[in-house]
Amino acid sequence: MHKRRIVIALGGNAILRRGEAPTMENQRRNVRAACRSIAPLAADNDLVISHGNGPQVGLLALQAAQSGQNMPLDVLGAETEGMLGYMIEQELGNLVPFERPFATMLTMVEVDPKDPAFGSPSKPIGPMYTKEEAEAVAKERGWSIAQDGSGWRRVVPSPLPKRIFEMRPIRWLLEHNTIVVCAGGGGIPTMYLPDRTLSGADVVIDKDRASAVLAREVGADLFVMATDVQGVFADWGTSKHRMLRNTTPQELTALRFAGGSMGPKVEAAIAFVEETGKRACIGSLEEIEHIVAGTAGTIVENK
Repeated sequence: MHKRRIVIALGGNAILRRGEAPTMENQRRNVRAACRSIAPLAADNDLVISHGNGPQVGLLALQAAQSGQNMPLDVLGAETEGMLGYMIEQELGNLVPFERPFATMLTMVEVDPKDPAFGSPSKPIGPMYTKEEAEAVAKERGWSIAQDGSGWRRVVPSPLPKRIFEMRPIRWLLEHNTIVVCAGGGGIPTMYLPDRTLSGADVVIDKDRASAVLAREVGADLFVMATDVQGVFADWGTSKHRMLRNTTPQELTALRFAGGSMGPKVEAAIAFVEETGKRACIGSLEEIEHIVAGTAGTIVENK
């Protein structure tokens, strides 16, 4: 029987929920719950898992700054890819047969140094602050800040992903029945300097946009973005809000979504469907089996 190939992008809430203290106990508990939702899919599908890392990268950056160090975001991205990949491997490995191999791939993702995002920080990272706290820490550390839901957070540049460098080993692992964890946090941001040497970039790539590139490149049959809401809502924040169960790239393009949260997910879904003709889904992590079955979440596909 031909296995479907599914890319699952876990939202940052799957690892650290809004308002939770960033302790290892909380992160481990949330990863365990996420893996319980994913495990039933492992028997009949090839699985590739990506994940958010905004809270973790931001916390490590804050800790480094407090100790007088300036740790670039590409290095912090590599650190969190390893840490979170380890937890996902272990917790999912406790739920699927021992014979099924796992691998976490540190994933470099190319960005364009001329991307206009470098001059327009927009990606929230790190802990949540009140407005007064955010303004104080921004003044102290020279950070950019923006509102994120009910709180305020540091924001950093988020250029578009161009290429994933480790695609050959990722494909090889999938061909050998391995569950692969990769492109965590959007991958490790890298760019070519004018002399064509590869260097790290002090930015954070959006996880959903990078996961759309990943899903396209591995030949995914289905691209799932698992988050903390049931699906995509039109007219969100108004009395006319409604969930979109079945939609198309064309319909989504005509609507407007919040830039820091649902917007990148919608853009990623549109890009994947238009480039591959396959299906993308957005919905709640707890309903992921139903999302994969097509009975929950928002389904985006060409008609």
